[in-house]
Amino acid sequence: MLLFPNCKINLGLNITGKRADGYHNLQSVFVPIPLHDALEIIPAPQAAAPVNFTCTGLPVAGDETSNLCVKAYHLLKSDFPQLPAISIHLHKAIPMGAGLGGGSADGAFVLQLLNDRFRLGLTEVQLIQYALRLGSDCPFFIINKPCFTEGRGELLTPVNLTLKGYTIVLVNPGIHIPTGWAFAQLTPAMPAHNIKEAINQPIANWKELITNDFEQPVVKNYPGMQNIKSMLYQLGAVYAAMSGSGSTFYGLFTSPPQIAANLFPKHYFVKQLVLE
Repeated sequence: MLLFPNCKINLGLNITGKRADGYHNLQSVFVPIPLHDALEIIPAPQAAAPVNFTCTGLPVAGDETSNLCVKAYHLLKSDFPQLPAISIHLHKAIPMGAGLGGGSADGAFVLQLLNDRFRLGLTEVQLIQYALRLGSDCPFFIINKPCFTEGRGELLTPVNLTLKGYTIVLVNPGIHIPTGWAFAQLTPAMPAHNIKEAINQPIANWKELITNDFEQPVVKNYPGMQNIKSMLYQLGAVYAAMSGSGSTFYGLFTSPPQIAANLFPKHYFVKQLVLE
C-alpha cells in the first residue's frame, strides 16, 4: 500500500501553561497543506527482521529505531502480535525539524496504513490514542482537517475554516531549532486574542490577532530569520508567520507571487503551493 503523508501549518501557537506531566498546554489551529512525503508498506518474508526501514529524498536525522514510522509499527505490534514482518519505504519531501509536522504525519499515516492493510479494526478514537503515544502532533494527522488544538495537541476540535484557492509559500532556511531550547525561552500565558475566534476574522486582520509565541525568541536568536517574514509581506502576503517552533515561515497570498530566483539564498527550501 502507498500513502502520501501531508504536513501542516500552525495558525498561531500559544503556550498557555506547564503541566504536571512535564508537557505544556497549547492553543493553535492546525491546517493540513498539500506538501507530501511518500510512504509504502509491503509484507516482508517472515524470516526477516520485524520491520525493515529504508528512506530516500531529503535527509532524515537519527537512527532507524528513533524513526516514528518504525515506532508506530512496534507500538501496534505490542498489542497485535499477529502483525507480520513488513518493509517500510519513506521518500521525504517535507523538511525535518521545520515546524511542519512531517515526521508526525509519517508516524500517524503508518498507524492508519497498518490498521487498513491488516484489518486491525481500530476506530478513529483508538488511532488518536496510539498517535498521542508517538508524539503530541501525531493525533492531528488522524483527523487531518483544520482543527482547534488544545492540551498537548490531542484535544482536537474541527473548525469551519477554508483556505481553498489561496497560495502558500513556505520558506525554510535549513536551521534546526531545538524544541527544548525553544520552550525554555517562553513564559506560558493566555494569549490576548483567542485563536479559535480570531480565525473567523478576515485574513487581513490576522496579523494583529494571531501570534506564535515561539517566533519572537527564535527570530531574536537567529536575526536573519526576520527577513524571511518581511520578504513574504513585501511579496504581497495577506498573512505571514512562523509555523510550530520553527524554522519554517509561510505566507498566504490571494494570487501566486512572482519570486525572483535570487530572493532567498540557494540553500533555503522554498515551496509554492495552491491550497485545496
